[in-house]
Amino acid sequence: MLQLTKDDIYLDQQADNKQEAIKKIASALTQQQFVEEGYVEGMLAREAQAATYLGSGIAIPHGTTTTRHLVKKTGVQVFYFPDGVIWGDEGEKAYIAIGIAASSDEHLTILRQLTHVLGDDDVEDRIKQIKTVDDVVALLTGQSTSETNENIISDDLMLLDIPADNLEMLQALNVSRLKRINAVNTQFVAQSLDQKPTYLGQGVWVNDSIDGNLKDAIAISRTTSSLNDADKPVKLLLTISAKTAALDVIINRLAEMTYHQQLVQLHTATKMQIQQLLTSEQSTTVSQNNSAENEAKTPVATETNATSVTAEFTVINPHGLHTRPSSVLVKLVKQFNSSVTVANLDGTGNAVSATSLMKIVAIGAKKGSRLQFVANGDDAQQAIDAIGQAINDGLGEGHE
Repeated sequence: MLQLTKDDIYLDQQADNKQEAIKKIASALTQQQFVEEGYVEGMLAREAQAATYLGSGIAIPHGTTTTRHLVKKTGVQVFYFPDGVIWGDEGEKAYIAIGIAASSDEHLTILRQLTHVLGDDDVEDRIKQIKTVDDVVALLTGQSTSETNENIISDDLMLLDIPADNLEMLQALNVSRLKRINAVNTQFVAQSLDQKPTYLGQGVWVNDSIDGNLKDAIAISRTTSSLNDADKPVKLLLTISAKTAALDVIINRLAEMTYHQQLVQLHTATKMQIQQLLTSEQSTTVSQNNSAENEAKTPVATETNATSVTAEFTVINPHGLHTRPSSVLVKLVKQFNSSVTVANLDGTGNAVSATSLMKIVAIGAKKGSRLQFVANGDDAQQAIDAIGQAINDGLGEGHE
């Protein structure tokens, strides 16, 4: 998670433009011994290459690879501009600017965390209501509760390798443990027991309730019995109480494991291994067919109807789709009338808008990741062709 303290936050800041704002942030990074003098030039150069505006009122100014040697230690300095500073290429205002010092790719971890935390539709409204340093910490670290992902699925909430007669028994065991720690109320218990769990695959089931969620928690029961329900095997049940967005990483991880048929790993994993499997933001198993060597270097677009075109491309950028290549992609897509979505086939597989920088970075595409684009509109084919060419050219970064 983002290592952020109150000393890293500067409230009530003013700047006439983003260059002035970046100089202030760079000065703070220098004073706090994160970087040496001169790092500011790298931050300004990075901004000149492509705006570091993420969307939702957030910008993440940082240096170039040529100024990484000036970084003493990884860290951030957060400036809050109540009046906003014009930052995006289309005149968007940033209210929070997070200056990042990173000597390698640590900033990508920070960035991906931020995209999960700041993906809600009401983030910009919440930013404008900031009054205290605590408000900033809570917003950027997702501390609407004090729970961590590890606490959300703590040892006490896991009951592994027990005999069970049926799926309903696992449901009862899970909700009783959630109720015992006051994560749910009686309404949750009633609804979750009344509803049939959802089958994810490979013997793994999940259930929840719309009502009665008091705090984020996941209870897990795994049986040694050979059970079936509606001709589907029963090995493990997860019962989820979701109060905030803190569970998004775990839910996305489950979706990814389901897509890649990796749920079988939960059958024999220890409690610690289950925590690691569900809180990891990337796949722990690499598909034998997922070698970039085997991917088509000249992707073939398949026209599905008169206005919809789908194509698959492989990321060649050494550091994946971080902010700079992602912003190049967003700019390109916005030139076309067609609506375009992109999905990381080696991630969750969920499609997001290709005009949202924040959402593109959030899909976590690395070098070799397969991206599926779907364009709908009168210039869909032209959009797909341009996207394919841009990706093959490295999205502004060239070839390795």
